[in-house]
Amino acid sequence: MRRFFARNAAIVIAAVLCLGLLPSPARAADPIRIGLGMAQTGPLAANGKSALLAMEIWKDTINAKGGLLGRPVQLVVYDDQSQPSTVPGIYTKLLDVDKVDLVVSGYGTNMIAPAMPIIIQHQRTFLSLFGLAVNHQFHYPKYFTITPTGPDAAVSSTVGFFEVGAMQKPAPKTLAIVAADAEYPRTSADGVRINAKKFGWKIVYDKNYPPTTTDYSPIIRAVQATSPDAVFVASYPLDTVGIVRAANEVGLKTELFGGGMVGLQTTSVKEELGPLLNGIVNYDFWIPAKTMQFPGVLDFLKQYQAKAPAAGVDPLGYYLAPWAYTYMTVLADAVEGTHGLDQDKLADYMRNHTFKTIMGDIAFGPDGELSVPHTLMVQYQHLTGNGLDQFNTGQQPVILWPAKYADGKALYPYTDAGK
Repeated sequence: MRRFFARNAAIVIAAVLCLGLLPSPARAADPIRIGLGMAQTGPLAANGKSALLAMEIWKDTINAKGGLLGRPVQLVVYDDQSQPSTVPGIYTKLLDVDKVDLVVSGYGTNMIAPAMPIIIQHQRTFLSLFGLAVNHQFHYPKYFTITPTGPDAAVSSTVGFFEVGAMQKPAPKTLAIVAADAEYPRTSADGVRINAKKFGWKIVYDKNYPPTTTDYSPIIRAVQATSPDAVFVASYPLDTVGIVRAANEVGLKTELFGGGMVGLQTTSVKEELGPLLNGIVNYDFWIPAKTMQFPGVLDFLKQYQAKAPAAGVDPLGYYLAPWAYTYMTVLADAVEGTHGLDQDKLADYMRNHTFKTIMGDIAFGPDGELSVPHTLMVQYQHLTGNGLDQFNTGQQPVILWPAKYADGKALYPYTDAGK
């Protein structure tokens, strides 16, 4: 009898030991946790909230299909408050305390750059959203950005303004540069100076304004005093509204006005400014024109717009939401393509593959920038009020450049187009 119990006890112990070597069902179902900071308050919140809704839609879609690697996906999100100073602490917590599996960036150059030292220290693969030339100072091989500006971002993101100007008769010959004293505007202004030299435009005004500026009329008057043919502005949303209003109040006289104003892509800003936008030529990254209806993008926007009212976000979501969905798609494809979460393998996969997304084919070039620019130059024309309807038809604004997406021609000069 003793032998019987001893033999069976050994079998039980062996079975328990073997089971301990196998992953338990509960462990196999642990979520893959993706961490990020994203602006939910502060001046970048309108775009940050829109991006986060797009990411939630992606998460729900991927989980409905069984998750990644057979595991559900969970987003771990902290509000960066639109303040660069909060970002290092957020990513330190995500990596050292929360122990997330993957990290992606929040929205915008100013929020991405402060995260880079933490990411590099932890040797993580990092996908960013709308960061202009962030990696040009780091050259970190595991950085990749879903930013439609493409390679040599400072130059490629601003060249469209000059291309549009070159198409006009007479083309501009003199240029004023107005830029906020912050990361993105300074970088953008660097690209403008390079393009001005290339196109032969003489710079007659080139100044930064403090981020605390609230009255932009003195700036516009100072610009006007130099009588520039073109005025390039690199600004953030609150600044953009103030500058557009000041230009209209002062009666800015120039042939080409706009360029790098962040905020004009956001529905709430469009509605606020309405006909004050007429004649402005500015960058954009996607609008629902017939030339840009890539496979899947309208289906995504249908989901987004159905959820937007309850979420209190941009009701159209044209600017940032499709790209936020895209950067999560790229991350997911890399995870599935490498069959794991190894950071080096993920980076190698992203570096060497083309991704099918709702924004078209995506591939990465030097410093993790998109290999091909996706920047548009558009112009608002014939706006007569502040209603939402005029912005959701795909006909406003008009795409001027590049030629493969263009669906209209510029009203020129700005002084007349704005009337």
